[in-house]
Amino acid sequence: MSVLARKATAEFAGSAFLVMAVVGSGVMASRLSPSDVGLQLLQNSIATGAALVALIAALQPISASFNPVVTLVERALGLVDTRTVLGLVVAQVLGGLTGSVLANLMFGLAPVAASSQERAGAGIWLGEVVATVGLLLVVFGAVRSGRADRVAVAVGGYITAAYWFTSSTSFANPAVTIARTITDTFAGIAPSSAPAFILAQLLGGAAGYFLVRFLYPTAADSAAVLTDRKVLS
Repeated sequence: MSVLARKATAEFAGSAFLVMAVVGSGVMASRLSPSDVGLQLLQNSIATGAALVALIAALQPISASFNPVVTLVERALGLVDTRTVLGLVVAQVLGGLTGSVLANLMFGLAPVAASSQERAGAGIWLGEVVATVGLLLVVFGAVRSGRADRVAVAVGGYITAAYWFTSSTSFANPAVTIARTITDTFAGIAPSSAPAFILAQLLGGAAGYFLVRFLYPTAADSAAVLTDRKVLS
């Protein structure tokens, strides 16, 4: 199996399990705590953060972005080439959609159901920009400062917190956003709301890239990570 195929498979599997964690825990939370939205969000955020820690820790030696914005910034930093970016982004989107379908089926729901949950407004879109900038700062701050082994815990902790301090509940991921349009559950987002979310995430990605480059101007650590990845491949 080629290096790209292995990376794409890791991204597909990781994205699928991540979305299963988001959607599945949302369904479970709404069934266990039907009258307490705050408790539902707490349960959803803890499950998502814990899943991220486990998935990144397991798949990081191969590929563990699970997020097109992170992958695009990796390209901008010279960590991956364009062909790899295309392969990984496709895998992330397909993995996310698969995760939504499986989560729906596990809980006895229709495999695909367009979400009716509208998420729109300037404050919510700003929340997505902020959430995405913060995610990139956590990911690449750890990597470019030579602490890539801490990315799993850092990302899991950040997303758990960002569920609560951002108005959008921190999707911060175009692949996950697309996947959440086909589940009419607690974690869903209406298809009509998704384009603005994705645009906000891309804007946050651009801002996060420039912030990372300003705070960590040397690419020495990034080059070292790339070398490690090639060795592991």
